[in-house]
Amino acid sequence: MGVTKTENFTQEQNEIATFLKALAHPARIAIIEYLLSVDSCICNDIVDEVKLAQPTVSQHLKELKNAGIIQGEIDGKSICYCINPENLRKLEHFVNGLFQKIHQQNGGLCC
Repeated sequence: MGVTKTENFTQEQNEIATFLKALAHPARIAIIEYLLSVDSCICNDIVDEVKLAQPTVSQHLKELKNAGIIQGEIDGKSICYCINPENLRKLEHFVNGLFQKIHQQNGGLCC
């Protein structure tokens, strides 16, 4: 889908698509799981946890931050990252809505 086609969709649809795109990598899922297990951390802690090179981790953090899934705060020479709970709640609401619709149909989706 071209960048110019996003205006055909609601803001919520575009936002959810951005979240899901950012989450569509196992390293980013690992980073999210790690951030959920601690209050906050610096980039080097994440590098040690996911066992990827620091530049690779930085790129994944950038994608997660640009999507609004995480937020970072400068602490001296380091950046402390944490989950953005407001945006994760939006994602939770969307996913829960999907499952509610499936359950309402008693799993009777066609195909």
